[in-house]
Amino acid sequence: MIMKLSDLARRLGCELRGGGETEISGVNGITEAGPGELTFVANKKYLAQLPTTKAAAVILDPGAPEIELPSLRTAKPYLAFAQALELFYQPYVPPEGIHSTAIIAPSARLGMHASIGPYVVIGENVVIGDHARLFAHVVVYPEVAIGHFFTAHAGVVIREGTRIGNRVVLQSGVVIGGDGFGYVPLPDGTTYKIPQSGTVVLEADVEVGANTTIDRATVGATTVRRGAKIDNLVMIGHGCEIGESALLAAQVGLSGSTKLESGVRLGGQVGAAGHLTVGKNTLVAAQSGIPHDVPANSVIGGYPAVDIHSWRRYSAALPKLPEVLRRLQRIEQLLEKKEG
Repeated sequence: MIMKLSDLARRLGCELRGGGETEISGVNGITEAGPGELTFVANKKYLAQLPTTKAAAVILDPGAPEIELPSLRTAKPYLAFAQALELFYQPYVPPEGIHSTAIIAPSARLGMHASIGPYVVIGENVVIGDHARLFAHVVVYPEVAIGHFFTAHAGVVIREGTRIGNRVVLQSGVVIGGDGFGYVPLPDGTTYKIPQSGTVVLEADVEVGANTTIDRATVGATTVRRGAKIDNLVMIGHGCEIGESALLAAQVGLSGSTKLESGVRLGGQVGAAGHLTVGKNTLVAAQSGIPHDVPANSVIGGYPAVDIHSWRRYSAALPKLPEVLRRLQRIEQLLEKKEG
């Protein structure tokens, strides 16, 4: 597809500066873009690369410097870039129908326009809404209920009793509803497994990244609220609750009964100790450890996680500690001599 820049500006709601007749055939990063491609700058540090880009046009903030290239100006360049990608990139859509190798229980009910790939297994009393896409080797245990426009990529496993809303996307290797980590240590050194009798609920518009696991609750439900987005390789323990529109980056680990309120954002490799609540709209820096409740609208980092400004001061001071220690020891030695 080829679009004139002026048409693209109208579609994206951007201000056009420069050649509206410029033809755009695709979208790319600032260093990768070539002739006919649109790029963007959302971070000021990349403005220095504009003179060398081969892109035909660029999406910029209205306050960015004037440039020779034609530009689309918007207060949200990254969002406009994402919307432009949607115009030019069409993801693979599998054909409707049920592959001959799929195994579907007689009591399972599939909605209209389903695409069921090779070696998919769907258990007894499963209900799946319209426009579902299940890729190869997806396994759906019995008694699962799934809404409309569901996508499960290759190798997804959905355990018994799980409830999934509309427009949910599960990337390859996701496991929903595996047993929670629940054991009672016994006096003789062995352990007694606690039955994990609960379930998992994924509300509408949830997306879960590749090889992420969300465990079923011991009782009740592990719940991921509407619009939450979870990255690859995330571990969500039993009985957790993920709030609406929360964002969890790769390798986050949440111990059981962690509650994230709406709008919480966790950087990569953040860990939570469990049985705690992180208040709404809180931001947590990558690799932080959360040992206790966190008030709403906090910005924290470090281990244990503290106010982000304090953590930055700690981090800046840490490399200086050996020299400070040496100076303190010299002062102590001088004082001892003086006192002697």
